[in-house]
Amino acid sequence: MARHMAQTADVLKTFPRSASTVKEARPREMQKLGDFKLPHFFNYPPYFTLQPVRETREKQVQLWKELILDYCRTQKIFVIKLEEEFPLFSNSVIERTLSHEAREAFLLALAAEGRAEWLDKGHRSCLILWHRIQEWADIIVNFVKDNGFEDSVMTVEEIRSGIESRGTELHGIDRTILMRALKLLEQKGKLAIFKGTSTDDEGIKFSV
Repeated sequence: MARHMAQTADVLKTFPRSASTVKEARPREMQKLGDFKLPHFFNYPPYFTLQPVRETREKQVQLWKELILDYCRTQKIFVIKLEEEFPLFSNSVIERTLSHEAREAFLLALAAEGRAEWLDKGHRSCLILWHRIQEWADIIVNFVKDNGFEDSVMTVEEIRSGIESRGTELHGIDRTILMRALKLLEQKGKLAIFKGTSTDDEGIKFSV
């Protein structure tokens, strides 16, 4: 949080200092979304408008990238749809909402770092990767070892929603992300995926 506040101060130095901006940019009380504590910059109106100066925009984008990843990770949100309401994209207290252009710009920046992927060519839905696929694969391996499943068979749904995964990051994981991580491990010879009677019955034979 201290880092967010320092970055906020740095970016504000580069914003146009008109009388109205100064008035609007006064610090406001920190807000929460449910149990998620919002960073300092979320209460400053200029952050909800894409800044034209390159250096300023780069700092602005960095703050939003971190916020989106932090929020999605704590709330276990895997997909953001640009044309639907999303809690982070508006602040009713200061009456500001991100434009479609700004939303896309922040998600494009995440995608460029491998932290997001577009699910359609029209950039309407975006898969959020607060862990990259390789990191998810490592989490699966650790889960298997921690629970003694090295030579066990599990279904995909047991990994996503079974008793064994409760309390772990794997519980409730998006199926697309899980399957990509499992296929990566299969390529490395650490498991085998076999078909069941239905998609939900796909089985995993671990050999880690």
